[in-house]
Amino acid sequence: MGVNGVSGTSPGDPFTTTTAVAVVDADGLITYWSHGAQDLLGYCAADVVRHPARALLGGRAPTAAVSRLHRSDRAGKTVVTVRHRAGHAVRLAVRVCPLLSDDGRRDWLVLGTGVPAGTPPTGTAPTDTARTGTAPTGTDATDTAPTGSHTGTTSSVVTRHARQRLVSGQHQVTVTHAPPRHGRTARSGRERSWPRSFFPLHDGAGRTLGICYAARDVTVQDPTRERLVLLNAASEHIGSTLDLDRTVQEFAEVAVPQLADFVAIDLLDVATTGKGPPTRSPGGPVPLRRAAHLSIRPDLPKVISEVGEPIRYPAGSLQNRCLATGEPSREALGPGTPWLPDDPVRWTGINRFGVHTHLVLPLRARGVTMGVVTLLRWENPEPFTEDDQLLIEDLVARAAVCVDNARRFAREHQAALTLQTSLLPPNLPSHNAVEVAHRYLPADAESGVGGDWFDVIPLSGARVALVVGDVIGHGLHAAASMGRLRAAVQTLADLDQSPDELLAHVNDLVMRLSDEAEAAAEGPAAAGATCVYAIYDPIARTMVVARAGHPTPAVAHLSEPVEFPDIPAGPPLGLGGLPFESAEIPLEEGSVIALYTDGLIQASDQDVDVGIERLCFALAHPDRPLEEICDIMVRALLSDRPRDDVAFLVARTRVLSPDRVASWDVPADPSAVRVVRDDVSGRLSQWNLEELAFTTELIVSELVTNAIRHAVGPINLRLIHERTLICEVSDGGHTSPHLRRARSTDEGGRGLFLVAQLAQRWGTRYTGSGKTIWTEQPLLGDIQVKPPIHNGWD
Repeated sequence: MGVNGVSGTSPGDPFTTTTAVAVVDADGLITYWSHGAQDLLGYCAADVVRHPARALLGGRAPTAAVSRLHRSDRAGKTVVTVRHRAGHAVRLAVRVCPLLSDDGRRDWLVLGTGVPAGTPPTGTAPTDTARTGTAPTGTDATDTAPTGSHTGTTSSVVTRHARQRLVSGQHQVTVTHAPPRHGRTARSGRERSWPRSFFPLHDGAGRTLGICYAARDVTVQDPTRERLVLLNAASEHIGSTLDLDRTVQEFAEVAVPQLADFVAIDLLDVATTGKGPPTRSPGGPVPLRRAAHLSIRPDLPKVISEVGEPIRYPAGSLQNRCLATGEPSREALGPGTPWLPDDPVRWTGINRFGVHTHLVLPLRARGVTMGVVTLLRWENPEPFTEDDQLLIEDLVARAAVCVDNARRFAREHQAALTLQTSLLPPNLPSHNAVEVAHRYLPADAESGVGGDWFDVIPLSGARVALVVGDVIGHGLHAAASMGRLRAAVQTLADLDQSPDELLAHVNDLVMRLSDEAEAAAEGPAAAGATCVYAIYDPIARTMVVARAGHPTPAVAHLSEPVEFPDIPAGPPLGLGGLPFESAEIPLEEGSVIALYTDGLIQASDQDVDVGIERLCFALAHPDRPLEEICDIMVRALLSDRPRDDVAFLVARTRVLSPDRVASWDVPADPSAVRVVRDDVSGRLSQWNLEELAFTTELIVSELVTNAIRHAVGPINLRLIHERTLICEVSDGGHTSPHLRRARSTDEGGRGLFLVAQLAQRWGTRYTGSGKTIWTEQPLLGDIQVKPPIHNGWD
């Protein structure tokens, strides 16, 4: 069995000595020889492959430990002396692990590291695909494995990192710390540091056989190596998220207790509130806010300040000097410190714990100062030195970049959220046709802001439009695109277009915006969108729906199971090529309609079927209050931190009583106008709306007369008594009437102008059989006087 692609030392690893990797078959012949083995013993692969491994022992008989390992079928470790190609002896700490080949033969994987006198303890260990972690072994293996209370923790850390490398196939270096056990580290009280290097082992076919890791105790190394270890740990630990509070806390965890006994990070208010920090360093006392602190004594921060509280330092303190100059400062603390008497609370805490020195550095990145970092020592008898300051400056500089990244992200995220919230309807309009409730739940900070939106749009004829859409993507561009599309949908809805026609026009808009974005040299990438648009008619008791790449609405009937109507699935907006189609659904009074974005049903472990099932459960009782139904939908379908924005709109249908609607077929005869006026006057009396009789009769006269003169039949007149008095005249023509300004010499042309002055709103909508001109008049108490409009005559 051969092993290919295994480097004898892990790439780019500054912490471990050269590791030799070899494979010996069941006959004792070497079948693989790594570059690390060549570096360690001087033999190239051609010198040793297919030669007995015993030859490396220099003709000496194997030790009892080697013989015992050969007879065993389990992994083991020992120390052997082998012959270097140059002729001198080399002592190796080896670990032997059995490998079962495809034909049932047992080969041996051999890992070895040199153990010259005075070398810090180093261990290597292989792991297989089933066993992903073992304690490091090698020279002084009992000394190299952290023991005591940290044994379980160390083993779990090794196992976790080994599994991660087994999945990713990438090399990784980690650092483990353990309490001192004996010798010089115990006397000094210094923690023991363990850099660990993990790298995969592959066979000839490229398959991963397992993970090899090497560990080395660098506690007694020179200070430069210790600093490298700390910087490596800081690079991995600080900035793991874009959360500002978590980032400053991660820096504190790196600094204590390795560098100081206490650390505090204080940020300027402009940094914590998401606004841009000042471009110039402030001078004099400035308001700061405690962002994070950490101490080896948990009660010390309580003496000074709590996280989140504002904090002020005396005018002569190092903190204010640091903010003013942008330079780090360190000094000993004692009775002679000039600024301490001006801060009795802080002076009491410093005296209580015996703090003897402190170091203050600016938290500065990209040319701006965001705050200060204060470090104190008392348990550590050594004052901060020049080398300590240089090391801490490097760490603070790295942390400052991470803090600035988190601050910038928080500012952009808040701006996007504010923009999106401002583009959504603050309060949905109340409507007689439906009762509505909604929820909008933005994604977490890591996912950012999306482009979900919803809307309820009143239409003519007592109808209402329900809209839910989702712009693909997150951030400001998605929110801005959502605002454009919402405005376009509202404008097109005001033209009374059918759902399929409206989506076709919105699709054209998205395609045009995409072309503009592609043509712009530095424009944002254009994003598509999905949308569902429904029109509910409380008189016909039907809902007409069209969708563009959007989930089908759910309909909860009072006496039947929850239904997902078969609505033709049009393409997402921006793709084009396929038409959109509408479907009409009959609805009974009290039915509940749920329109939602895909984030709602995909939040259940990304399983849409599970999401649909939970949605049916949430809508199972449509007689419940809508707000309660919304709460159940959130609890049943969403996690605490949804990955995607979620928006949904829930509507309960109402119907308009037939006695609130009156309709007449009008013959195409001018004499019919007087008859229609009389019928309208009688119906207004039945509705107790006599005060609207004059204006309504005038409106009816003008609209019916225009239909008789300029359109074709059939002609129909309908009055609807809702929140307003609605008058509709329908005919078979498709010519749109236009409001124009008549000249003083014209005998006609003023009818539609008079209608516009008498009605609160008016408009035209087109149907398959013609057009309908409609007007709305406010009822008594809702009438607002319009300003007079000059029409060209005195």
